[in-house]
Amino acid sequence: MSAAVVGQLSAWAAGAPAAGTLPAAIPSPPQHTWYLGPFPLRAYALAILAGIVVALWLTRRRWVERGGEADDVLEIAFWAVPFGIVGGRLYHVFSTPDPYWGPDGDPVRALYVWEGGLGIWGAVALGAVGAYIGCRRQKVSFPAFADALAPGLLLAQAVGRLGNWFNQELFGSPTTLPWGLRVDDGVAAAAGYPPGTLFHPTFLYEMIWNVGAAFLLIYLDRRFRLGHGRVFWLYVLVYTLGRVWIEMLRIDEAELVLGLRLNVWTSILVGLGALVAFVVVGRRHPGREETVQLAGRPEAADERAPDPAPTTGSADEVERSTDAEGTDHAEDSDDAEESEQADAARPDPGR
Repeated sequence: MSAAVVGQLSAWAAGAPAAGTLPAAIPSPPQHTWYLGPFPLRAYALAILAGIVVALWLTRRRWVERGGEADDVLEIAFWAVPFGIVGGRLYHVFSTPDPYWGPDGDPVRALYVWEGGLGIWGAVALGAVGAYIGCRRQKVSFPAFADALAPGLLLAQAVGRLGNWFNQELFGSPTTLPWGLRVDDGVAAAAGYPPGTLFHPTFLYEMIWNVGAAFLLIYLDRRFRLGHGRVFWLYVLVYTLGRVWIEMLRIDEAELVLGLRLNVWTSILVGLGALVAFVVVGRRHPGREETVQLAGRPEAADERAPDPAPTTGSADEVERSTDAEGTDHAEDSDDAEESEQADAARPDPGR
């Protein structure tokens, strides 16, 4: 795969404009799948996996800074990641049903996740269910974990968008801007445009937006010490602000509601809900949690348990002291018995 990528970059460089000038267009990768023997390596899947790794790395650092255990992140991800993938696929299939349930659709293709198509709202919603289960099992605060996760989630989404670039999908409307995206002639024809048409690189727009939003969340979190889920609600709010205008540029098939794409309405409604939640939670729980651990966690129980009574000396000294006390008691018992025998042998003066 690396040799193919190097060759591809070399070909692009050969046709690149002179230094200091803008490129005529952003080229699309010539392929999205490589083969390691009989096993396919798909760019979309690799991008998703790379995004997950980045999110776990950043979440682990932020979780430890909040007082959590580093191992908690992998334990919770064990539940959140599969739930998120399933949720993302379900949202995509039901929000874009024609390729699967339309007149020429194939329902079996709904299982072909490697072809692309993971709706972020389904991924976040069902992924949150998985994360909640993981947090309950680890006995840690779910809102606190969501706060630690939020910036990493944005970075994961940014990296994942590279898969759309390799698949030549989800691009925007035609443009004459110097950073327009060039796709294969067959892809342009399938979208209803003549060969050579350039399109808005919406994958790139969302990547830039998400990376900037991630750094913004990290700054605001450190500046105002946000907690109780407010970083996560801020993530939803900031992301939806960008998703609205980026979604309106896209020309791929989607369900329309009152003339707008379903994802636009979803972004507006979810963004408003996130704004309300951010304000309400901030009034009820200003500041950050004192601890991310819930009652019943072994570490927390050990911290609350009273210290045992202090003992002086080593274990050997304590054992010798115990033996000495036992010996003293035995000697006292023997002395008492001998005294009773002497009294019995002494003549009674009254006789």
